[in-house]
Amino acid sequence: MGQARWEHLFEDLEAQLAAQERLDTEAETAERTRRERALVSWIDRLAAHEGSVTVAASGGQRITGRVSDIGTDWVLLETTDGGETLIPLSAVRTVEGLRARARPGGSARRFGLGSALRVLARDRAVVEIVDREGGRHTGTIDVVLADAAEVALHHADEPRRAGNVQARVLIPYAALAAVRRLR
Repeated sequence: MGQARWEHLFEDLEAQLAAQERLDTEAETAERTRRERALVSWIDRLAAHEGSVTVAASGGQRITGRVSDIGTDWVLLETTDGGETLIPLSAVRTVEGLRARARPGGSARRFGLGSALRVLARDRAVVEIVDREGGRHTGTIDVVLADAAEVALHHADEPRRAGNVQARVLIPYAALAAVRRLR
């Protein structure tokens, strides 16, 4: 009978050790997961995301669309209405719709906001610029400086011609919330 008690005691000790090893492994796995997640930025998750997201940006903007491109300091969303909206990353307040885990493979372009704005200026695209206070400016980007864009204001349905320009406004990048290509 004494040997059975010893066997039962040893089995109990082995079960306790196995349980402790499981807890240690689970704790180590959880800590490793936290460390790995700490190395992933929200921009990395956004770049790797497939599908639609809703970005809340300064100026009360809520833009829903698919991430079609991302740069060092901007993201381009292809909106649900078929348009495109360029958003400076510094204007992003929240992002809804990201998966809990991002698949690797997303990458950002190496050029900044100024380069993206120069593409719009080169294309003579009519844009609506929303500033961080919610102000809206419609027109054509004429000049892209190192830290600002100069916009010729005109109605969206009119071409950028001298007779149609109502005013010219200089908008610093720091004031931009969103730039939407209208046509």
